[in-house]
Amino acid sequence: MRVVRHDKVEKDEPDALRLRAAPRPVTRLNRNALMIAAGGAGLLIFAAASVALKPPRAFDEAAPKELYNVDTKPKAEGLEALPKSYADVKPHLGAPLPGDLGAALLKAEQSLAASGDEGFLEGPDYAALSPTPFRNSPEADAERQAALKEAQVRQAAREAGVFFQLASRTNAAGKTPQPIESLADAAFDVGLGGPPVPFGAERDDDRGRQIRKLDFLGERSESATDNPHRIEDPVTPFEVMAGTVIPASLITGINSDLPGTVIAQVTQNVYDSVTGYYVLIPQGAKLIGRYDSVIAFGQSRALLVWSRIIYPDGASILIDNMPASDVAGYAGLADQVDFHTFRILKGVVLSTLLGVGTELSFGESESDIVEALRESAQSSANQAGQKIV
Repeated sequence: MRVVRHDKVEKDEPDALRLRAAPRPVTRLNRNALMIAAGGAGLLIFAAASVALKPPRAFDEAAPKELYNVDTKPKAEGLEALPKSYADVKPHLGAPLPGDLGAALLKAEQSLAASGDEGFLEGPDYAALSPTPFRNSPEADAERQAALKEAQVRQAAREAGVFFQLASRTNAAGKTPQPIESLADAAFDVGLGGPPVPFGAERDDDRGRQIRKLDFLGERSESATDNPHRIEDPVTPFEVMAGTVIPASLITGINSDLPGTVIAQVTQNVYDSVTGYYVLIPQGAKLIGRYDSVIAFGQSRALLVWSRIIYPDGASILIDNMPASDVAGYAGLADQVDFHTFRILKGVVLSTLLGVGTELSFGESESDIVEALRESAQSSANQAGQKIV
């Protein structure tokens, strides 16, 4: 048998139930405090309006107040020596002219005519009447011309514009230089910091320095179709023929900013080319050479030639500028390369700044800075590209 127990549940009254919380009490300001604050603000506004609308005081015309004192104003030293008014100006008179003696000459003529002197018929002696006759002085004329020329130069300088005009002029060789391009090329060369060009060679004529390298190697072209040479037999077995590789390692470094000498040391014995039995260049011998410092933009290899071999026993022999090559047989040697990117950018910026002035001077509107900057930047970038390519 199952017994179920039911407990009685107490229920709340419906009127006592609340669906939302009680609202917060309202905080009210004191009315007296508000009235006091409003009254103080009104007094401040009234006082400010009274001061602002107050009529200005009448000035005393009998004793006017000096607003600007000119007596204590600093003046230049040169202005102190000038006259204060036109009354203080003293005219600078030169030597008396014949026209200044008109009254004296007229009086002398009248006296001679009244006395019946025969000298009146011949005319008065102007040299005797004038104690200081007018004579043209070469020194005075030279000084007067120099002063006039100096005054004209000063006047032209005062009336000249701010920007200068560059005009094309023909030099003695008959070539007409371009002012803008010359300034930009000079600025680009300063920023690039390129090595000097040898005498007789123009940098603009050989962009890639190929002509310079061919001259450095002494290359010559033969135009004849028939070969005048004959087969030569070896004179002695102690010969190193053309095409023999002399392995060596550099002892000194190479910096292509300046020309210099390079030293290398032979790492393996070099035998004769005919029999391969005799050691002609022993290991440890030193090679003396030089490298080409004229480097084109973008070049990553340095050109070297060897001109002398020094043996370990002190003997030496001259060789005819034998070119150096790497392990793969490529001409020249390659290592770390500095393309001077910052210098190129600096040259472009400097060229642009110089070009802005020239563009403003040649343009019709001197205030158009944006157009001058754009055209100068385009010209500088074009010249930089021409130098690089």
